[in-house]
Amino acid sequence: MASPNILICDDDPVVHESLALYLDNDNFAHADAYDGKEALEMVAQTNPDLILLDVMMPEMSGLDVCRELRKTLSTPIILLTAKGEEIDKILGLELGADDYIVKPFSPREVIARIKAVLRRFSDTPSTASSVLKYSGLEINLNNYSVKVNNESIPCTPKEVEILYLLASHPGQVFEREQILESVWGNEYSGDYRTVDTHIKRIRQKVADDNAPWSIQTIYGVGYKFEVN
Repeated sequence: MASPNILICDDDPVVHESLALYLDNDNFAHADAYDGKEALEMVAQTNPDLILLDVMMPEMSGLDVCRELRKTLSTPIILLTAKGEEIDKILGLELGADDYIVKPFSPREVIARIKAVLRRFSDTPSTASSVLKYSGLEINLNNYSVKVNNESIPCTPKEVEILYLLASHPGQVFEREQILESVWGNEYSGDYRTVDTHIKRIRQKVADDNAPWSIQTIYGVGYKFEVN
């Protein structure tokens, strides 16, 4: 099996050097980008398995890079940020990042987070039960794909997981806290608004006025997948 390929996007050479030592030690392949525009170029060139993305970079911010990547790619993204404000963490996750790490950090912590995110992304059992089908809707958790009327819909891993969670329990109401715990696990204990934002994006992406299914808001409680 090929070693996971990690793209490090940060304008600080020290970050690259310190992370490279630990990545090499764990037999991870890695590539480097030092600004936002180069990050996009390197993603296209190297097709990484995971992207470490600094929020504050020249040419193009990490948040803008994340926003651009999420238009077409579901590759796991971990944000690196020197900002500790909760709003920045929420914003990053709402844009489709899978995790965040606040600087200064220990390289060991970064490696642990990389392994955790890759494990979450790849440990889905390859069974028929990981594919949900409703009229005009297919959610495949084996390859993290969503199709509406046989058309592939670009979704982030978190969007796929939320949609799968709801659709696998039609009629069941999930509180926002339940969705956070199920999809993000114990690694994120932030504002429930990030769930609302993800749901809003999912609805926009899979919108079909003629579909016999929908994501319903249960005000003051959470959300459910309803099949007529």
